[in-house]
Amino acid sequence: MASYLFHGGKFLDPRRTELTDGVELLVEGDRVKEVADTPIRTSAATRIDLRGRTVMPGLIDAHVHVFLSEVNLSLLESVPPSLLTVRATVALRAMLMRGFTTVRDTGGGDYGIKLAAEQGLMPSPRLFVAGHSISQTGGHGDLRRKTQGRGPVEDCGCCAGLDVLSRIADGVPEMIHAVRDELRKGADLIKLMVSGGVASPSDPLESLQFRRDEIEAAVEEATNWGSYVAAHAYSAEAIRRAVGSGVRTIEHGNLIDADAARLMVERGAYIVPTLVTYDAMRRRGERFGLSEYSRQKNEIVLEAGLRSLQLCREAGVAIGFGTDLLGQLRDDQSREFLVRAEAMPADEIIRSATLVNAEILQRAGQLGELVPGALADLIVVDGDPLRDLGLFQNQGAQLSAIMKGGRFYKNRLAA
Repeated sequence: MASYLFHGGKFLDPRRTELTDGVELLVEGDRVKEVADTPIRTSAATRIDLRGRTVMPGLIDAHVHVFLSEVNLSLLESVPPSLLTVRATVALRAMLMRGFTTVRDTGGGDYGIKLAAEQGLMPSPRLFVAGHSISQTGGHGDLRRKTQGRGPVEDCGCCAGLDVLSRIADGVPEMIHAVRDELRKGADLIKLMVSGGVASPSDPLESLQFRRDEIEAAVEEATNWGSYVAAHAYSAEAIRRAVGSGVRTIEHGNLIDADAARLMVERGAYIVPTLVTYDAMRRRGERFGLSEYSRQKNEIVLEAGLRSLQLCREAGVAIGFGTDLLGQLRDDQSREFLVRAEAMPADEIIRSATLVNAEILQRAGQLGELVPGALADLIVVDGDPLRDLGLFQNQGAQLSAIMKGGRFYKNRLAA
């Protein structure tokens, strides 16, 4: 069993607003064994000299889509799932090299790709997956053309790339079946589409999707399984309906208002903003085939993004960290730190990408912090990220080491 002793640098505890000097960190196997502000005595561990760098928990992105390899989702109609899988392995490695040691796939990622990551068949972050997201007919996950009848987003999931993203359920019995089926297939959470979206071709952004009894049925089934429901939602009314029906995490939430934010606090719900995706779609979406209709919707949510963060912070909503970047835009993943910095201090942003996201994943104490018994997921940063979020940019260039589960995936430190 490999063991490593990190010493000589600074330690980032996401519960604090400043780095700590003189902390030593002992990793044994896949876990953190000891953290101390005095020298740790060990004869077996390989000593790793941080030389003034910062060791901190690995980053967590709570909203990715590893199989959605095109900005223009309609292009996936001609992409076989086998090709999507290969593309996903490339995308996952790039996420890991940016310092994201855990990601939550909120639609498309399944038990198979998660198992491949767990078995070490590819360099990858830890994966938590929602399987197929669930949409009503004509909802955000129904990507059929207006001239198309039955086709993609049915139950087959074997013919075209779009089939991996979502499935349709209308009414309580279909919802119960869909939730139970996704949990049967290994989903860690259930993802519902409860409002219109940017990338979908036909649904208005402000539309309300699923009735309350449908949402409540999904929540009950997920809760019975020990899981939870995440909901794609933009408008304040969609957020109120979802949270009032028991939804645990709101994805995006750009058009939230103060009343909806207060309700989220009362119900203990989390929000996972994904501001960088709108920034990236404004700058590069047209180049990669994003439709004019989607670009118009994108402008609405882009302009409201920072205000939504301010409202949530003022109300005390627990704020997670997500990116939601599609295809060619994924290389902007770490830019989310810079976009948020216009409305949040650096320590809060890092806390969102570590501690808060660990809570969202139901893995508090295991992920998102470096404490005895936690998984040894960590990164070593060339500087102080609390003072310079730019250190997370450039595809991980300022990361000297990346470790997941006690195994180095990058290491340019002297032993």
